[in-house]
Amino acid sequence: MSNAPRHYAVIGAGWAGCAAAVALAAGGHRVSLFEAARTLGGRARRVELEERVVDNGQHILLGAYRATLALMKQVGVDPASALLRLPLQMRYPLQGNPEGMDFVAPRLPAPWHVAVALLRAKGLTREDKMALARFSTTARWMGWQLHQDCSVSELLARFDQTPRVIRLMWRPLCIAALNTPPERASAQVFLNVLRDSLGARRAASDMLIPRLDLSALLPDAAAAYLAKRGGLVQAGVAVAHLLPGQQDTTWRLQDRAGESLGEFAGVVLATGPEAAAQLLQGLHDTSRLESLQHEPITTCYLHYPQGARLPAPFLALADDPQRQAWGQFVFDRGQLGGEAGLLAVVVSAAGQAIADGQAALTEGVTRQLASDFADPTLATPGWSRVITEKRATFACTPGLVRPDSTDLPAGLALAGDYVAGDYPATLEGAVRSAMAAARQLAG
Repeated sequence: MSNAPRHYAVIGAGWAGCAAAVALAAGGHRVSLFEAARTLGGRARRVELEERVVDNGQHILLGAYRATLALMKQVGVDPASALLRLPLQMRYPLQGNPEGMDFVAPRLPAPWHVAVALLRAKGLTREDKMALARFSTTARWMGWQLHQDCSVSELLARFDQTPRVIRLMWRPLCIAALNTPPERASAQVFLNVLRDSLGARRAASDMLIPRLDLSALLPDAAAAYLAKRGGLVQAGVAVAHLLPGQQDTTWRLQDRAGESLGEFAGVVLATGPEAAAQLLQGLHDTSRLESLQHEPITTCYLHYPQGARLPAPFLALADDPQRQAWGQFVFDRGQLGGEAGLLAVVVSAAGQAIADGQAALTEGVTRQLASDFADPTLATPGWSRVITEKRATFACTPGLVRPDSTDLPAGLALAGDYVAGDYPATLEGAVRSAMAAARQLAG
């Protein structure tokens, strides 16, 4: 393909679309980025709720997310100031929860950081610690690879993990990484994440928590980067039709009214799988896009007038559907550069919690916080709101064959966290797929 500058379109300004547009613009090409919503960021964006700026979900990045961190730097966002870097940890509020755990990795070279963290961990028996050590050692010996994929639960049973370690470590990690319960989550994808974090250098396992809202963390800066290079960002514009262009290798886009949005040398489809399938109808086999199942994520925001402050910027919670306590993690937004007293409780794989309704979920979460932190004032926030992304991620099940750009018509490429790759539905997976899509189109 010619290296001469060309005009490309990117449909969807989530993190994958922003990454693809930046990569194409960095190659010297003109880029038009189309987004149906008014706010850039897709499923990782800012939301304004009654004069409060929050996010539509809470994300934890890893030090292993090299593509995402490099992209942030490229568009002028400094990860050191935009992200709070913490060592690998799984910490529970021990004061009100004697069944909890405190696991924090020291800043030592790998694999010693994990070994010392195990020795120092509170709330684990010798048997629990041996089980964790056995898992890490065996997974390394296996090269983090399985001959045949299975569920995470099956893998944990195979590695003789104790019920306590599963409940306090592996289950929340699996749900946080894959947003799929371990009973039906892919063990191989889970191992891929562990390989690039636990199995790599120590800094790769660090947890990075955004200090900025998610649109400011990347999409806004990506839009500014494009504007400086002659790109066009069109928010509030829905692409409804993808049609062959006047030349064999070009493509035309139309909006819902049938009005032309231009003709392009290539198009990156960085929408969700449903929208991508609709655009590709009659052009490509869309069965893999249409067969993906999805998992929801709910975030319960709670504000306390007295300015509640947690012992740490984020802590794990022992979710328990039997007692209507759904949250897996709580974030203190006041310690992350946000409003003092604002907490965000994340409920991943939240199907049952959603079915029970927002009022029941909020009541369960506040009761959970009051109990786990031994603080009755946490049961009565002054303000609360629930945000649910019903199709937050694809269900990352064993042996899942995910869509890719193979056999797409020339000049088209897919990008998104659901596109075939090593990672589950993460920001890093989205960015990696976008880089691959830009390379496919522009070389």
